[in-house]
Amino acid sequence: MHITKRQIYYYDTDAEGVVYYGNYLRFLEEARTKMLEDEGFKLKELANKNILFAIKRQEIDYKAPIYYGEIIEIKTKIEEITSYRIRFYYEIFNSIGQKTTIARTDMVCINKNFNLNEIPTEIKEALKKYIL
Repeated sequence: MHITKRQIYYYDTDAEGVVYYGNYLRFLEEARTKMLEDEGFKLKELANKNILFAIKRQEIDYKAPIYYGEIIEIKTKIEEITSYRIRFYYEIFNSIGQKTTIARTDMVCINKNFNLNEIPTEIKEALKKYIL
C-alpha cells in the first residue's frame, strides 16, 4: 500500500466548505503519480520515451464529505496489472480516520499516436508489491 497525505485548501471546496466532487480526480491523480515517482518513474521522462498513460475508466463512491482545512490520507493499492492496463484502488480517509471515499482507476499504457503500448517490465515489477 502507498500512502499520500494532502491538505484540503479553500480552492478544493465549494461554497459550503465541502470538497467539490470533481476535485477528487485530482487527489487520485496526485496519489498514483506519487506512487510511480516513489518507485523511480517520472511521467515526463516516460513520455520522452514514448510511454504514456491514459485513463480508460474511473469509478468513485463518495461515503462522507471532506472539509476545508482537513488533512486527508489516500491509501493506494493495485488490483491488477496486465500487459497494457493497471487498475488502481484507493481509499481516502479524513482527519479523524473516517473512510470518505473508495475509487478505482483503469489506466492504459499508450504511445504518442494513442495506440496501446505494452507496460515496461520494470514498471510492472516495481508495482507488484502494491497488488492487493
